[in-house]
Amino acid sequence: MTTLLFVIGAYLIGSLSFAVIVSKLMGLPDPRSFGSGNPGATNVLRTGRKTAAALTLLGDALKGWVAVVLARMLAPQFGLTEDIALLCALAVFAGHLYPVFFRFQGGKGVATALGVLVGLNPWLGLACLATWLFMAKVFRISSLAALVTAILAPVYSGLLLGWGTATVAVLVIALLLVYRHKSNLIKLANGEEGRIGARS
Repeated sequence: MTTLLFVIGAYLIGSLSFAVIVSKLMGLPDPRSFGSGNPGATNVLRTGRKTAAALTLLGDALKGWVAVVLARMLAPQFGLTEDIALLCALAVFAGHLYPVFFRFQGGKGVATALGVLVGLNPWLGLACLATWLFMAKVFRISSLAALVTAILAPVYSGLLLGWGTATVAVLVIALLLVYRHKSNLIKLANGEEGRIGARS
């Protein structure tokens, strides 16, 4: 029962869609109504409001980190193993993808995945962030940077954390992230994918 409560709590944290929350607080249009329709920092950036995009990015990443770190910190008090952090990592990520507070219409999970990875291991998170930044700088396409990072994340995890349950959890997150980018894959193949900072 305690494990279930931890997982539900992480899912509810993940269900806080900061793209929608920040946009509403700053008087911006709902990010699900323009551009890619994705409630994420990249789409919020299409409004031209860099502050809103930065707050969205920070909020979505922070919730992933908080869910994992809290689970790890509280686990000993409730007699749980560190594996609860992995379950909460998956739950908070699932909450972002399918948020109960926003009719299960969530984002693609890049920022939240980064927060989760930093929570699991800071070096793992930094390796993935460096990969995303490099790809984004070179190609200026957010989805391409995310997809390349997702493919490499389980490799980084295996090298840093070993090829155990933690890497399996990272692999599941990576596969879900790639799945959520399926429409972007089609646009990339057709040369139609938008570039970072382009307005809708």
